[in-house]
Amino acid sequence: MIQPMGQTRIIQIHPDAPPKPAFGQACNGCGVCCLAEPCPLGVVLSRRLKGACVALRWDGARYVCGALAAQPSGLVGRFGGWLVKRWIAAGVGCDCSLEPEGKP
Repeated sequence: MIQPMGQTRIIQIHPDAPPKPAFGQACNGCGVCCLAEPCPLGVVLSRRLKGACVALRWDGARYVCGALAAQPSGLVGRFGGWLVKRWIAAGVGCDCSLEPEGKP
């Protein structure tokens, strides 16, 4: 369960997902941000503003962005990879202000 601005919403998080890092800390693949709502790229891919991003993937230990993992090699792939990283804010640290509550 997460609480944005005094509201409660329920999102389904894999039970083995790592705990959400503190705001500004390095991303650890907890998935809270992408399960709650898509990033700018996720809006395009998911065709929606709310709900889990369709590109989000569970890799067995953490959540990863499927759009980033699918980038081909070569010049277009490097440019595309840079753009995807920019759109998903890769490398800037946790920017999700939602805070998960304990399991029910």
